[in-house]
Amino acid sequence: MDRAVLSALAAILGSLVGASATIATAWLTQRTQGRRASVETEIRKREVLYGEFIAEGSKLLIESIDHKLDDPERLYSLYAVLNRIRLVSSDEVLAAADRTSTQIIERFFRPNLSFEEMRQLVLTRPDDPLKEFSEVCRLELRTLQRSI
Repeated sequence: MDRAVLSALAAILGSLVGASATIATAWLTQRTQGRRASVETEIRKREVLYGEFIAEGSKLLIESIDHKLDDPERLYSLYAVLNRIRLVSSDEVLAAADRTSTQIIERFFRPNLSFEEMRQLVLTRPDDPLKEFSEVCRLELRTLQRSI
């Protein structure tokens, strides 16, 4: 083969390899950025959802200390958020949300607390049904964050 042809082929192959490497790098970068954006959006969405559950559960838990469940419609918001959690969350988060909901609802059927019993409950916080849920959610969100 002629040296000029060999040099031209080497130049063309070098350009092809360089262009291929550039295209592959750009594709991998774009794919990684897309995945990162998707995971970050999912994390934000779940943070809002879990925050809604905690806010609604807290409200109902405080209500249950000195009220009976006169109107089951008061549980609507908690039940709605629980089912939204069912759509997107892990089995661990869903199980914790179910347990938390059950504990809050059961609290409505216990006797109302006196002022002194409420004081002791607030000071000692012996059984916070939202604590387990919060911890499971935090673990799930950390796992998602690590997957980026």
